[in-house]
Amino acid sequence: MFRSLKRKIIFTILISYVVADNSNECSCGKNLNREKCDKTNGDYCHKNNDNFIITNNEDLKSHFLHNADDKDKYSNMVKIESDSYFIGTNEPVFAPDGEGPRREVILDSFYIDKYEVSNGDFKKFVTETNHQTEAEKFGDSFVFEGLLSEKLKSTIDQAVKAAPWWLPVKGASWIHPEGNDSNITDRLDHPVVHVSWHDASAYCKWLGKRLPTEAEWEVTCRGGLKDRLYPWGNKLTPNNEHRTNIWQGEFPGSNTGEDGFIGTSPVTNFPPNKYGVYNIAGNVWEWTSDWWQIDHSKTEKKNPTGADNALDKVKKGGSYLCHKSYCYRYRCAARSQNTPDTSAGNVGFRCAVSA
Repeated sequence: MFRSLKRKIIFTILISYVVADNSNECSCGKNLNREKCDKTNGDYCHKNNDNFIITNNEDLKSHFLHNADDKDKYSNMVKIESDSYFIGTNEPVFAPDGEGPRREVILDSFYIDKYEVSNGDFKKFVTETNHQTEAEKFGDSFVFEGLLSEKLKSTIDQAVKAAPWWLPVKGASWIHPEGNDSNITDRLDHPVVHVSWHDASAYCKWLGKRLPTEAEWEVTCRGGLKDRLYPWGNKLTPNNEHRTNIWQGEFPGSNTGEDGFIGTSPVTNFPPNKYGVYNIAGNVWEWTSDWWQIDHSKTEKKNPTGADNALDKVKKGGSYLCHKSYCYRYRCAARSQNTPDTSAGNVGFRCAVSA
């Protein structure tokens, strides 16, 4: 379980890599499993960063701070009524991910956060509980290379082989998102990142909440719309308006930031869906409570909860690093997975409560 930076690793030299259109390898997160990268099987490699354009979000200013002091459990939550809903799709983009089939689920009423948990929210949790995240315990976490300073990059000689833009950065954590030379002072209203499934669960439990099931999350994402790709419909930018924080340009070398952001965006940014929920597609991946499975044929119809046990937990929603050319997973039906101890600079969460 301990990271490869603390062990002897057999490294391979990365000579070249190709980003395949609609690759099933979700390079914006699926390759970051801690347990996988701890093995001495070449999952890390020496990096070559000559093709990367360095960007940062130092100048991104926030205008709204999500209220982390509200003690009302249901404040800033929306209620989804008990009903029959459809999740999944009969037109999967990544069939091996278990995106299909389209299937009916019956859910009891539940509440879910309007916003992703922010840095301000998580800071209050840490202050009151002294919680130490797994990234802090391990001493490092995964950061996208384009957000790092040249000085810091020069100290790192490893990368994830299948996705060399992901670097294990010492000191990277929720409070230092790009390593020790970064902070969250001007990002208190941005989603907390570098939180594992365990960290997210601990936060929700502290508030008397829990992580949403995958079915609850997907029903929320769809916002009452049937068989639509995104929370707002089928067109990515209706009326040429950006509705979510994803990658624009050519991944991984150039992000034009046309949606206004290079990294994360405030949790209140972009229009909400018809349920009044913000940023449920894009911005950061969101943990769910479900264990990963791809065969849904034996899944219970009422309040499904995923596999009984597995190696990975389900995450949904895509992130600011997603682009249709390689990780088209900001669709409501899309899904991915990581081990529960994994953390990265594009993984966060929101909480739910049974009604």
